[in-house]
Amino acid sequence: MAQKPAHPSANPPVGPLPDDGQGVVVAERKAQRTKPPSLFQVVLLNDDFTPMEFVVMVLQEFFKHDLETATHIMLKIHHEGRGVCGVYTKDVAATKVELVLAAARRTGHPLQCIMEAA
Repeated sequence: MAQKPAHPSANPPVGPLPDDGQGVVVAERKAQRTKPPSLFQVVLLNDDFTPMEFVVMVLQEFFKHDLETATHIMLKIHHEGRGVCGVYTKDVAATKVELVLAAARRTGHPLQCIMEAA
């Protein structure tokens, strides 16, 4: 019993393609370069109402600074009006800002925390 030949497009030719005199196009692979994620700094702003102890606690709890470093940053905020708490990727920085703002609201302090491109 003879088999019926398959439809010509069902089995594409295997092997070298016929040379029509036009040459062969070779696609080169380029190594993809991924750039590192953008970084953002989390900044606390000075106000006349938030206690210094609360700012130090925020710096220790949310930014993992030791007491000496937290005190130094708190004094910088107090004297210069703002201080950088840390530098993070966008998602982490946004989360830290929200955590600080929520803690300040819970305790009734007007402390402001922002993020800006580093």
